Amino acid sequence: MFETICQTIPADPHLAPRARRLEIYRRVLDGTIYDALPYAFQEERNGAGEYVPLRARRPSVRYGLCRIVVEDSVSLLFSAGHFPAVECAEPEIETLLADLLGECRLNEVMIDAALRGSVGSVAILLRVLKGRFFCSVMETQYLTPQWREDAPDTLEQVTELYKVRGAELIGQGYQGIDPGQTYWFQRRWDAQAETWFEPVPVGEGLPAAADRARSVRHDLGFVPIVWIRNLPGGEGADGACTFRAAIETSIEIDYQLSQVGRGLKYASDPTLLIKEPATTDREMVKGAGNALIVSEKGDAKLLEIGGTASAAVIDYVRTLREFALESVHGNRASADRLAAPQSGRALELMNQGLIWLADNLRIAYGEGGLLPLLRMALRAAARFDVKVMGRTVPRVDPDLRLSLRWPRWYAASADDRLKEAQAIATLVNAGQLSRETAVKSLAASHVIGDAAAELARIADEGDQLERNGA
Repeated sequence: MFETICQTIPADPHLAPRARRLEIYRRVLDGTIYDALPYAFQEERNGAGEYVPLRARRPSVRYGLCRIVVEDSVSLLFSAGHFPAVECAEPEIETLLADLLGECRLNEVMIDAALRGSVGSVAILLRVLKGRFFCSVMETQYLTPQWREDAPDTLEQVTELYKVRGAELIGQGYQGIDPGQTYWFQRRWDAQAETWFEPVPVGEGLPAAADRARSVRHDLGFVPIVWIRNLPGGEGADGACTFRAAIETSIEIDYQLSQVGRGLKYASDPTLLIKEPATTDREMVKGAGNALIVSEKGDAKLLEIGGTASAAVIDYVRTLREFALESVHGNRASADRLAAPQSGRALELMNQGLIWLADNLRIAYGEGGLLPLLRMALRAAARFDVKVMGRTVPRVDPDLRLSLRWPRWYAASADDRLKEAQAIATLVNAGQLSRETAVKSLAASHVIGDAAAELARIADEGDQLERNGA
């Protein structure tokens, strides 16, 4: 069924095959995969009276299983309680980076990037405007990266190329454009500039003349884009799609649930069968207040259906859902099975598959996305005067070692926190753990943003107690 639906989505012969693949995955993610089908689910006959097969109808029920899996995994990745803290050897730079996370709203940016990047890849663009950092997420369907030959992990340039209607270009202020024609739009980022090109009508080649009025020279010395591949695997510049293994099963669930809904609607208004001869020629109106009078040899009955088929389909859908979630490592835990509050560790065991998925995404979007973005910001601050939270960013070594401290997957219960505190206190008193490491290990669960400042406050309070005791 998935391949049949894909055939209804128009393919652009001028674009690379990866653009079509990402377009299809994006449609699955946002629920528009069925929009190209010509008939609604209740349309059993077309205008010519011909039967419309199910594969040509848009399902009336859309479960959105793939979207659920993506949102569940991203919630464990960059939600308010799961966003990582940045650590480095210099406390001042650590505080500066924490301010940068807040001012640029990188929590929201990374959530958006992880959602869009679930189809295979995503790009984050860093800009410096009037001494401030700005980050924006770009889908990679129409982006083509080119890597340096001597450094395959470093971008040499990124080209954006897609078709646009002339009316849209006129709305953006372009002159001499035919509103009814389709044009090629192209931009290119390299280590020195963001170059815009003059739009060219489709069929007359690709854009080649630079649009000097819109082009910007940044002179950063690097391409200000972080390219993130979603999961290990995939093809070329794209990683593996998060939900690819569940697409066929998700489509089957949508059609089965639509069939169940169709059956329930029929059961509430079944077809009336009349066996001739009848004693009247008046219009037949079904209902309790409209009795049908038939002759001695006539008969009338409702063609009703039982409910066993609907129940069987619902059980079938539940099984399909379990299989689909297992194939993509989604959350299969049921709230009905939680008879009592569970500890954080128990919840981790229940959702081990989802945690496995989120753990892999931490590598892709944390070490492969957030950290390179922060290093890029430090490199830009070394070339230009940039302010964060009103303070000028000092010149620092852009190769400064940075790391991420991720919080626990689930909040610990009161009993978990007590046991953890006792274990940490025992290790500190035995000299096997420093006070700084102890504070950092408790920082996430006790909302400690600055471990160094917390240690200073602990020392001050200790000195004050000693003075009061003396």
